[in-house]
Amino acid sequence: MTPGTPGSGPDHVTLRQILAYDEDGVLRLLLAPAGRDAAVLGVIVGDEGAARPHEGRIVLAAGLPPDPPSAAAAVREAARRGAAAVVLRESEGTPVPAEALTAAAECGIALLARAEWADWGDTAALLRSATAFAAAGRGGLVTDSAAGGLAELASATARQCHGSITVEDTRFRVLAHSATGPEADGLRRSTILGGRVPERRVAELRRSGLLRALWTSQDVIHRAADGDTPERLVVAVRSGGEMLGSLWAAADGRRLSPDAPQVLRRAAALAVPHLLRHRMRESGTVRREALALRGLFHGDGDRRAHLWSLGLPPDAAYAVVVAVHTPAHGPGSDRALDVLEVLATRAAVFRSTARVLREEDRIAVLLPVGGTDDPRGALDLARDLDGLAAGMPGAGPVRTGAGQTVRSGLDASLSYDTALLVVRALRDREARGRDTPAVRHAGPDGVGSTIDALRMLDAVRPVWESGAGPVHELIRADLAAGGDLVRSLAAYLETSGDVPLAARRLTLHPNTLRYRLRRARERFGIDLDDPDTRLVLTLAVRLAGVF
Repeated sequence: MTPGTPGSGPDHVTLRQILAYDEDGVLRLLLAPAGRDAAVLGVIVGDEGAARPHEGRIVLAAGLPPDPPSAAAAVREAARRGAAAVVLRESEGTPVPAEALTAAAECGIALLARAEWADWGDTAALLRSATAFAAAGRGGLVTDSAAGGLAELASATARQCHGSITVEDTRFRVLAHSATGPEADGLRRSTILGGRVPERRVAELRRSGLLRALWTSQDVIHRAADGDTPERLVVAVRSGGEMLGSLWAAADGRRLSPDAPQVLRRAAALAVPHLLRHRMRESGTVRREALALRGLFHGDGDRRAHLWSLGLPPDAAYAVVVAVHTPAHGPGSDRALDVLEVLATRAAVFRSTARVLREEDRIAVLLPVGGTDDPRGALDLARDLDGLAAGMPGAGPVRTGAGQTVRSGLDASLSYDTALLVVRALRDREARGRDTPAVRHAGPDGVGSTIDALRMLDAVRPVWESGAGPVHELIRADLAAGGDLVRSLAAYLETSGDVPLAARRLTLHPNTLRYRLRRARERFGIDLDDPDTRLVLTLAVRLAGVF
């Protein structure tokens, strides 16, 4: 089949069906020379080699260099090998190159753009789900319900099973259910009313071994009636080997039909595209939230649109809390994933309106607060995370900073930057022995002078790095030799010239310290009695990270 030729049979889906199925906007059609009814027979991610046929498939241009010639070349190569369409990544400020559009028009191949918030896994999942959804409508016992959603599928299955149907995801949440009659048992009523299987029921299913059987079985599992609990059938919903959820059939005032297992088995196959869509939508929501939070924290993109994506009003007060994890040293001591997972979960439940961004070594929380004069909410969360991290032995320190409260979420980046400065200040004060015992959480008021010093050091760093002179020579030469002299000068300056105190901090005899100071004068011409020299030297040792 050549690109753009409509196909038939159960293994294809058209561009029109993909776009209609894509309610979340993962893909955007840029060009379709052969029309929207062009068939897509499969998906290829990246360049999978000449042995993999491209005929009628959609190529996801993963790993493509971000330059116009590479994009155009990828489009032409996909068309030459018979692909039906190519998907390129599109990001804010970097649209799909015009060269790629020109190449697609000349070659007669469809071109689509992938949303910035999605990844290639989301895109591949969308195509698999759309194909499964299209195939579900081509026959079967409950075919007419395939396009009506999970609720219609549950109702149709219930009619043929002579029972009540519940569709659940892998977290035991109810995604759909049939009508509940007056004879329904209490467990079914509480599950539907609560929107999920009660914890006590989940625990009982684990103890009985039924959940293990469900997770491993390919067929319908029967559970006999027990007292007030009616007969039940359950089957896993799978896409390939991936568990997506389960379908439960419960007797509802009468016996289940003799062919109920067959009906349930076929209903599980029809539920696959619906549960794939549910999982993809959940994943997409998480990715969109992460993109919006990242944009707010770093001041990128349309901040008002980011708040809208998060479902938060722009005119409310917010503060940002950042917890940064420093992995512990030694084999088996790095529990960064465990620590950040626990902290992120706790932050999410601290307040229902909080939004949490998980990054490499940190979590950042956008926290709506009661008012611009009340920073206690952010400090409470910082204290809460600090206490939680302190109770995880061997995990390495976590320092938590609360930024200032801002009057609008549009200014969240100001609070985020301050929270990061608070964390830097805590680390700086701990390294210099300023706080004993070490303080691991604070707001800007708690470390205000250190924050000001850090901002000044950031501002003066380019001036220092472009300069030259005796202090530069001393710092460069002594750090290369081990840094004993620089550390001695740092302690001397830190103690305002108190030699005995500085010597105690260095675990040196005072005369040894005096000798080193004399060496600085004699070798590098450093006059420690000159206030300008002391200022430059103080800045230099701070910028060198000595104290």
